[in-house]
Amino acid sequence: MSRAVLSIGSNLGDRFAHLRSVVHALAPQLVAVSSVYSTPPWGGVPQENYLNAALVVEDPAWGPREWLERGQELERRSGRVREIRWGARTLDVDVVWCAQVRREGLRPVVSADPTLTLPHPQAHNRAFVLVPWSEVEPDATLEVRGRTRPIRDWLADLEPGEIDGVRATELSLRAADR
Repeated sequence: MSRAVLSIGSNLGDRFAHLRSVVHALAPQLVAVSSVYSTPPWGGVPQENYLNAALVVEDPAWGPREWLERGQELERRSGRVREIRWGARTLDVDVVWCAQVRREGLRPVVSADPTLTLPHPQAHNRAFVLVPWSEVEPDATLEVRGRTRPIRDWLADLEPGEIDGVRATELSLRAADR
């Protein structure tokens, strides 16, 4: 069994509908759904703001690769086209963190595979990932280069302006999850 944290975002088309499509598709596996946040684009490519959220999901038969493949399938269904790195997109589903669920607790997966690096190599630098994640798992930790810290500590390291740019909206995906 695996447990994963997915960061979902959209800034093209019906942004909320794209996020809702992920929640509907993963409803049987959902453990938690964050609020929806409006966030500025990351990466320096001029574009509209994103809607972002974090999902916590579990499945007895899936591992990290299955979460990645399912996320990419949902991106394709939304019409996602990968042309410009960090460019605008109808839907982005990132596997931020994944763990194997063991009797003794969660065992985080660490992978340097270029197709699926875990934990996500930039998660600790992105308020749009950390703010929603900390909402649904306030005690979560994240390992970066061999150093494990609570995500709230990684968040505290970010520039205040980046954190301030992540703003809760009145939209809710929670009602859409079941």
